[in-house]
Amino acid sequence: MTLSLFDQFMSPALLGIPLIALAMTLPWTLYPAPTRRWVQNRLLTLQNWFIGRFVRELLLPLSLPGHKWAMLFTSLMLYLISLNMLGLLPYTFTPTTQLSLNLGLAVPLWLATVIIGMRNQPTIALGHLLPEGTPVPLIPALIIIETISLFIRPLALGVRLTANLTAGHLLIQLIASAAFVLLSLMPAVAALTAILLFLLTLLEVAVAIIQAYVFVLLLSLYLQENV
Repeated sequence: MTLSLFDQFMSPALLGIPLIALAMTLPWTLYPAPTRRWVQNRLLTLQNWFIGRFVRELLLPLSLPGHKWAMLFTSLMLYLISLNMLGLLPYTFTPTTQLSLNLGLAVPLWLATVIIGMRNQPTIALGHLLPEGTPVPLIPALIIIETISLFIRPLALGVRLTANLTAGHLLIQLIASAAFVLLSLMPAVAALTAILLFLLTLLEVAVAIIQAYVFVLLLSLYLQENV
């Protein structure tokens, strides 16, 4: 019986326990607690440079109160990169292809930025619902549109991450299946398909990193409007 190609995105369970919970704890084991006994090597130097560069670029447009989110944003990006790349390993699945997980990350963080804006500067936060210079007859319609746009933001965050990772992994699955079928029929074409599959895998690694960065960058832009 031929299974659906989308079965690879289902959350597997073992003894009735969803393994997505185990997958979400994996990044915690990959990043050990810092200690003063670490030897400064090239890998740590590169990692520190990358994190410092990322924090500098991310917090550049933010005012000083928004800098308190630096640790949260950095941890979230490393966490998302680890989860996005998890599905590229054999016999695993990508937890961030589950819309429920992405919305579980997007909604609370988006809501936190909105609550901060309503608490610290309610006039400015509500002013984003009505662009300056709007004609009087269009004011009710624009307020409704901007309100809908505000509440769509977390949904867009979650769906964007889910759709990009699902599309990339599904394309890898299709090309890998084609290469396996062509191996006995046309070995030369199968070799070219395997090269294409390798290049696509490298592209998917880049997509995993970029999508994690875009997720955090959009959250920082939402925060910028409310601090």
